[in-house]
Amino acid sequence: MDLNADPLSLLRTRTSEKWTAYPPDVLPLFVAEMDFPLAEPIAEALTAAIRRSDAGYDGGSTELPEAFARFAERHWDWAVDPARVSTTTDVSVAIVESLRLAISPGDGVVINPPVYAPFFDLIGEAGGMPVEVPLVNAGDTWELDLEAIEHAFIAGARGYLLCHPHNPLGLVHSEVQLRQLAELAAKYDVTVLSDEIHAPLIYPGIQFTPFLSVSDAAREHGITVTSASKAWNFAGLKCALFVTASTRMSELLSHLPDEVHFRTSLFGRIASIAGFTDGDAWLDAAKRALDTNRTLLGEVLAEHLPEVGYRAPEASYLAWLDFRALGWGDDPSIRALEQARVALNPGPSFGTQGRGFVRLNFGCSPDMLTEAIHRLAAAR
Repeated sequence: MDLNADPLSLLRTRTSEKWTAYPPDVLPLFVAEMDFPLAEPIAEALTAAIRRSDAGYDGGSTELPEAFARFAERHWDWAVDPARVSTTTDVSVAIVESLRLAISPGDGVVINPPVYAPFFDLIGEAGGMPVEVPLVNAGDTWELDLEAIEHAFIAGARGYLLCHPHNPLGLVHSEVQLRQLAELAAKYDVTVLSDEIHAPLIYPGIQFTPFLSVSDAAREHGITVTSASKAWNFAGLKCALFVTASTRMSELLSHLPDEVHFRTSLFGRIASIAGFTDGDAWLDAAKRALDTNRTLLGEVLAEHLPEVGYRAPEASYLAWLDFRALGWGDDPSIRALEQARVALNPGPSFGTQGRGFVRLNFGCSPDMLTEAIHRLAAAR
């Protein structure tokens, strides 16, 4: 099947943040929502629920854990025990609630900026303190700075919040580095939370390795948090997963208040089951469309904005663009919005390493993506 973005006239009838935050003359390429129509199996499952008036509280069935386990086996050859999978409202909540159990108030939690902006606040919400260990630019890719991470653990950090694949860089961490990270976590008794929400959106030739699959050390010290919402584009339906792979971590999460699980949206569960079970064809089509766009973005930038640095992501539909050569200041998104009428995410929100950068969402039509770059070039 082929998948195309909805026409702009239809997109502007949506009421999500992406389409209501700015006036109609602005091209919204910021918040991580795609412009594709909802996958038909998901739409059908939700429509059927509405027709049977199935809009009550979530009942916590085993169907979603089993669906996720089958998906993980198909796509990553990862054997997940459905009994070790539980749900909550979204990945942010899963991170906060896991950290509350894994650390004590004031403990350090390592992150790797530039990184998903809410990580800074989520750690604080859980009572921790962000400990920044920036990624290392290795020329044609980025890498974890394992030596600096070990120093942070020696200094007392008790948690590690891993973004895998990494947002905003689209980096898929290597199995070798994940294994080394797990060994450090075991050595210093650090809990690793691996946010793998973008994992289904991997491009051809890239191998995604779930953190909990790499070693016994990872399983003993790791928790995966994930969701179907990013891959199948239904963030508003609110359903995320905790995944463990050891008795030790399962026992830790057994102390979660029942209310954490009870907050799962029934519609989110229904949509997640449909996505993990019957959504492969739509997902494959989405990745083909996104792969075309990530290539197109490089071509249009090279022609019209060659000063802007761009490294094609290995996963997801988010591009990390380096505007420093244009002299647009620490936050180029300001000029992009004011002069080009293109809404982008400000780089500094991802950490100080993001000064001079922006994050661009290319989960849109090729025409909209091209128009956005033309507008930015005209504002140069």
